[in-house]
Amino acid sequence: MARYQIILAYDGTNFLGSQRQTDSRTVQSELEKALGKLGWHAKTVYLAGRTDTGTHANGQVAAFDLEWMHDLHELQDALNAYLPRDMAVWEVKAAADDFHPRFQASSRCYRYRLFCASVRDPLRERYAWRVWPPVANLEALADIWPGRHDFAAFGTPPRSAGSTVRTVMAAGWKQLGDEWIFEIRADAFLYRMVRRLVYAQVAVGQVRLSAKTLLEALDDPSEVGQAARSQIPASLAPASGLTLVEVCYDNLG
Repeated sequence: MARYQIILAYDGTNFLGSQRQTDSRTVQSELEKALGKLGWHAKTVYLAGRTDTGTHANGQVAAFDLEWMHDLHELQDALNAYLPRDMAVWEVKAAADDFHPRFQASSRCYRYRLFCASVRDPLRERYAWRVWPPVANLEALADIWPGRHDFAAFGTPPRSAGSTVRTVMAAGWKQLGDEWIFEIRADAFLYRMVRRLVYAQVAVGQVRLSAKTLLEALDDPSEVGQAARSQIPASLAPASGLTLVEVCYDNLG
């Protein structure tokens, strides 16, 4: 019996999120079905992070224990033969017996894609958020996020009464024609944090909210900060534009 680490890609459109749920199609349940056909009998596989219904990934990390007598390439081929077409294993590695993809991760990176168009685009909207009126000057907003901040205005902790403080290592917006791409890397994320950050920045880009409000909502404990947090939209950017692109393990040798 050995532990394996895989990089998993999936189109999240037809999944009810990543984590196993009773009577629902999820990424975890489909991976466990495929493993079951290879003789896997454990209770669960471990995922690096939870993704919402409709959220995609090309860098999700999973780990599992399996009795496998062949090489890693054959394990990858066998898993891909049994996984559905909207999932794929991109890499398989041997892992330490105590490796846990969630608890040992040092950072995670998400990418959000949107485009500005007055008329819907059914093909692009499967993987991006169509925004109208158009946005402008999003690049400068990315400078707000790096550092250690209290993101309570932009998400909820995975556990009740958990900390809402997170460290963002890098963030950036890039414009490509009518598309905007936001990337953000942090030690961890609050529940739905990226989608709420994107929605709030789009509100600024459409002149419905001020950049100053975003700054004040982060860390200001005064009445000014409380007032700013109350102005942050509760709405979320659609899950279809969000992709988990990388999980890093810098603390592993």
